[in-house]
Amino acid sequence: MVRFLSCILFFVLFNASMPLVSAEDGVTSDTILIGQTVGLTGTVAAPVKEMNEGAEAYFELINKQGGVHGRKIKLLTLDDKFDPALTLANAETLIKKERVFALFQGRGTPHTQGLLPLLAENNVPLVAPSTGATIFHEPISRQLFNIRAKYHDEVAKVIEHLSTTGVKKISLLHVEDAFGTDGLEGFKKAMATHKLTPVAISKFARVNPDYAATAAEVIAAQPGALLIISSAKNTVEVIKAIRAQGGRMQILTLSNNSSQAFVKDLGPAGQGVIVTQTTPAPHLLSTRLGQQFNAAAKATGATISYPSMEGFVNAKVLVEGLRRAGKNPTRESFIKALESMQRVDFGGLMVTYGPDDHTGSEYVELTMIGKDGRFVR
Repeated sequence: MVRFLSCILFFVLFNASMPLVSAEDGVTSDTILIGQTVGLTGTVAAPVKEMNEGAEAYFELINKQGGVHGRKIKLLTLDDKFDPALTLANAETLIKKERVFALFQGRGTPHTQGLLPLLAENNVPLVAPSTGATIFHEPISRQLFNIRAKYHDEVAKVIEHLSTTGVKKISLLHVEDAFGTDGLEGFKKAMATHKLTPVAISKFARVNPDYAATAAEVIAAQPGALLIISSAKNTVEVIKAIRAQGGRMQILTLSNNSSQAFVKDLGPAGQGVIVTQTTPAPHLLSTRLGQQFNAAAKATGATISYPSMEGFVNAKVLVEGLRRAGKNPTRESFIKALESMQRVDFGGLMVTYGPDDHTGSEYVELTMIGKDGRFVR
């Protein structure tokens, strides 16, 4: 009997000395904590607001249905003011202090680039960074899952359109950072494909650019069309300066500037500006995706816009990955679950991943800002 009790005591003490096995960071019995660092204030605040409205609309829909395998999704967002240094600091806080399961829907090319070592070190997935830079596709980062098409694909669509419509005198104006550099590479590649030579290539600073001087430089080259690769506020201000100085060339820009706030801020200067898009039209009700988005947006009061639609799609992909990760998700099972998604139709937009492919979608179309301030397809 004494020997029996001694064995029991040894067993209890031995197990008490062992570390407790806990669930994956960010996962409790009833919630999954997702982290986000993004510019709630600063030059991209307006499109970020719309994008987050779309994502929250889908998360609310899923949570009302009981969540994913009984766990509701909680999104913890920190403002990085569109500052790459603050993006990294916020991500470290979310991962190491808040213990989030994954990161979601950041914004900015240099911002995302700075996170790659942190993601790899902690094996923390980042889903749906709002950047189409090639560096996040080739080579792939195992922890990073793109959804939107590459900027190179958007630029190629622009140059194809101009070439097809007979516009040969094309200039580029790009912001002087990693985003602009990626766009420049895509521009040179697309121009070469169509055997075109740029009229001019100009650049301006991301922080406090001289809009008047930049506009004068662009106009002096006398292009028939100008592609602008920059963030929303700078793009708005330089377009206004170009029009104020008499520039009448066709102006085009990329999908990162496709928000309703962008159109509103441009005012009359926006009429006729062509903008690429990486999701189906938000008002389109002929697809299952459009029907779901509009119903969810109506329920939460979310803006009906392209950024909001993108946020909605991003949230759908995240949730699908969590579903496939199983009832007891780990970061590793989540990564493998996302990589199992082959040509998954989200109701009008196809997403594909694999161990050697984290691109997601290749959807690109062109729209134009009409007289009424709406995007016309």
